[in-house]
Amino acid sequence: MTALVVGIGHPFRRDDGIGPAVAEAVAAKALPGVTVLVHHGEGTDLMARWPGFDRVVVVDATQPAGSPGQIRQWDCAEPLPARLFPKGSHQFGLAEAVEMARLLGQLPPVLTVIGVEGEDFSAGRGLSPAVDQALPAAAALVAGMV
Repeated sequence: MTALVVGIGHPFRRDDGIGPAVAEAVAAKALPGVTVLVHHGEGTDLMARWPGFDRVVVVDATQPAGSPGQIRQWDCAEPLPARLFPKGSHQFGLAEAVEMARLLGQLPPVLTVIGVEGEDFSAGRGLSPAVDQALPAAAALVAGMV
């Protein structure tokens, strides 16, 4: 089995850096058959990255909804709640990429999205305390899937 782990986000936008941080933690484990990618989140490029993999796990920060650091999981059998996934300067982000791939019949055989609820998306480095505390659990969850 081959797997792709994609960490979406920007480490200079505080909690938006959770995706790359999880990807780096998984990469450090050097799991066999697992490719790890830090990605900017533009949807069409994201869609071009996952063909050929048996399993794809995408990790991204979600918009604040009440519980910073909360980890959520979607199997992509149903549409993602687009309102939770920030698009930044891209109008075609993760949620749109998943739906476009679904329409085109190009979803990976298994696609899981892990969302970690963010709190602070301001400019600067470093995760907020609640999101930083969720990092080990999110990395362990992803590593356990691949």
